[in-house]
Formats: sequence, structure tokens, C-alpha cells
Amino acid sequence: MRALVVIGTRPEAIKLAPVVRALVAEGVEVDCCLTGQHTDLVRPMLDFFRIPVAFDLNVMTPGQSLAGTAARILTGVAGVVAAGGYQWVVVQGDTTTAFAAGLAGHYAGVKVAHVEAGLRSFDLAHPFPEEAHRRLIDVFADALLVPTAQSRDNLLAEGVTPHRIHLTGNSGIDALLLARDRVLEGGVSLPVEVPPGHRLLLVTAHRRESFGAPLANVFRAVAALAAAHPDLTAVVPLHPNPNVRAAADVLAGLPRVHLLPPLAYPEFVAAMVRADVIVTDSGGVQEEAPCLGTPVLVVRETTERPEGVAAGAAELVGTDPARIVARVTALLAHPLARTPRFLYGDGKAAERIAGVLVRGAEGVALPAAA
Repeated sequence: MRALVVIGTRPEAIKLAPVVRALVAEGVEVDCCLTGQHTDLVRPMLDFFRIPVAFDLNVMTPGQSLAGTAARILTGVAGVVAAGGYQWVVVQGDTTTAFAAGLAGHYAGVKVAHVEAGLRSFDLAHPFPEEAHRRLIDVFADALLVPTAQSRDNLLAEGVTPHRIHLTGNSGIDALLLARDRVLEGGVSLPVEVPPGHRLLLVTAHRRESFGAPLANVFRAVAALAAAHPDLTAVVPLHPNPNVRAAADVLAGLPRVHLLPPLAYPEFVAAMVRADVIVTDSGGVQEEAPCLGTPVLVVRETTERPEGVAAGAAELVGTDPARIVARVTALLAHPLARTPRFLYGDGKAAERIAGVLVRGAEGVALPAAA
């Protein structure tokens, strides 16, 4: 049996690396194909998990459009699929890579497995264009590998036949627990020195729908927090997109605010473990932070991961600077108990996913979330 696993972004690399390892353990011949969207961010992730790369399509072009990127990925993956004799094309999440690569497999008559299927914000503008991508993949994918009961119920409500749906948990939690163990064993350092007695604020923001004023407002809130709290150190890893870097100019040169390039995954996990509060618009961080017991404020208007909000492990705060400042200040003044909450998986999702693809195994009932 052969499978093509297609990866374009860092979160895809993190969440698909455990799946690749589990498939190989099942005796599957796996080829990993990079689309080249963010190769400089993706390859270190795959190196960390010791995943070899068979193909790199290198689709990036200056000033690329969404349509152009999707077209190049569709054409490139179609060529790999046509020559490969694959039984499965495996994609993850809601990216342009996932949509175009999955469509290439579907067009070729190869079965498509969608890891992290069924998430919904129910708003096509938030996140954009990811909400549409994920819904469209779920229309044609043969195996819908859902992380939570809520995701399964979303698909059932849309009329998806139950035999296509497999409840597996989220493979990103598998990757997180591996990295967390290395951090706790003392093998990974923080990306910056945090003075004794200082609190740590970790900030990530990059969503396309926030480009412009909303993103600038998030960073203005960070500046205000740094000015108001002399014992606060802020770590802000910046996505390479020029829109993010332009918005972050408001933070340049501020004391105790560290603007950093994207962190290696183990370093980022170390920062999440140490952080007193995380401010983010990342989907993956919304899943990871509760597992570490770290409070997370989501600077978005909607989320396709409502489980964390419902459990009180995450809070939607939007991009209004005053609200962000107020909520971070409250969490600093009255810290929450650092109780790990495994809302999205138990660390065995990749094994279940491999079982579905190799043996048609059914997803299993996950342990109740702590």
C-alpha cells in the first residue's frame, strides 16, 4: 500500500508527522510531498520528527494570489499522483494545500483522507478562505478523520454518511505531547531569557482576515500591556507574511518585547509551557494550550474550535485593544489553575488514523476530556 502525504504549512507538518510515522509503522510506503509554500518553516518540523521528503513542488512566487497558488498546487500534486500508484492522498486541515491537493487526488480517482475534518466556524469570512476549504474537502474526501465529537456531529448534521466519519482525536496533540516531554526533560530552552519574577506573554497573530487594522490592534494591545506591566516579558514570533511584519512595527524597539522569527517547534512548546498567558489567532495553539494548562485568549471573532471556549479553557476576545488589555490584565492579576485539559485528543490519534487507512478500522470513543 502506498500513500502520498501532502504538506504546505508548518501546522500541517506538525499534525501530519505523527500520521506519517504511524503509517510507516503499519508497513505503508509513504511519500511526503511539500508544496513549497513555507519550506523554511516546514522542513525543521519534519527534521524534528525525522520525516524524509520525497517531493518539493516549490510553488511559491512573489506576490502570489490565492487562485494562482491553488492552481499550481493542484497541477503539481496531480503530476505526482499520476506517476505514483497511490491508494491514498492524505491532507490535513483547511489550507490551500489541503484543498488543492485533496482535489487532485479526487480528480485522479485516488481515495482522499482528510485529517482534522468536520471543524466549522459557520462563517465563510472567518477564517477566510479556510472555512470554505475545509467544507469543500469534506464533500469529496473518502475518510473524514474528525478530532472531536462536535466535529463528527457537524458532519452528520450536513448529511454526511456515517461510514465516512471516523473519530480519532487530533494528531497535533500526539506531536505536542512528544515535544512537551522533551521540554520537561530539560532538553529545550526558552527562545529568550525571562528575568526572575517576570510573567511571560506569548503572542502569535497571522490570520488573513485580520490583515490591516485588526492585526495592528492586536500588536497595539501588546505595546500597552508592556508599558503597564514592568514585570511582563512578551515573546512575539512573527509569521513571515509581510502584512504581519508591517503590523508589528508598532512593537519595534520596545523594552521587554521580543520580536522573533518563527520558532522551532520545541522552542515554541517551551514558550507555551512557560507562558502565563497566550494571545493568539492560531487554530493549533487553541488546541495545544489547554493540554498544557496555559490560559489562551483568541483574537478572532469566531472559532471553529468551540470545545475550548465551552470548557472555559479558551476565550474569544476579538481584536479590540482595550478588551485584549483588560482580559490579559485580569489573568495576570488572578491566574487560573494550571490544569491540563485534553479536549482535542489523547495522544493516540495517529495510530487510529493509520488503522482507518490500512484496515478500515472504525474510530473509537475517546476518553472523556479532563
